[in-house]
Amino acid sequence: EVQLQASGGGLVQAGESLRLSCEVSGFTSDDYAVGWLRQAPGQDREGISCISMKDGSTTYEDSVKGRFTISADNAKNTVYLQMNSVKPVDTAIYYCALAFDGKSYYVRMFVPYYYKYWGQGTQVTVSS
Repeated sequence: EVQLQASGGGLVQAGESLRLSCEVSGFTSDDYAVGWLRQAPGQDREGISCISMKDGSTTYEDSVKGRFTISADNAKNTVYLQMNSVKPVDTAIYYCALAFDGKSYYVRMFVPYYYKYWGQGTQVTVSS
């Protein structure tokens, strides 16, 4: 059974930093990608960043470039999202999800259909 566990969310003030974690279990192949997608109240789900566990290639949504950094510890099957200089607009539930092909155009575009397994999400709230 493939499982993803997102953690690290919480309440933080604007300008501060937060690190989210996503632990993947039950998926033995090293050829997969993990994405971070978020959903704010009343809004559509938005792709934030993804990383290939095979080659480390990363993709970022424009609004988080220069502020967020995605990384992976392959030995621990864990992906991190370092969130710096957070803003109130970053407030959302953050989900991590697994896709089979990190080089896929659709995966890099954060098309939900191509993310086959999802974590439960972790709430990030940024106060001003």
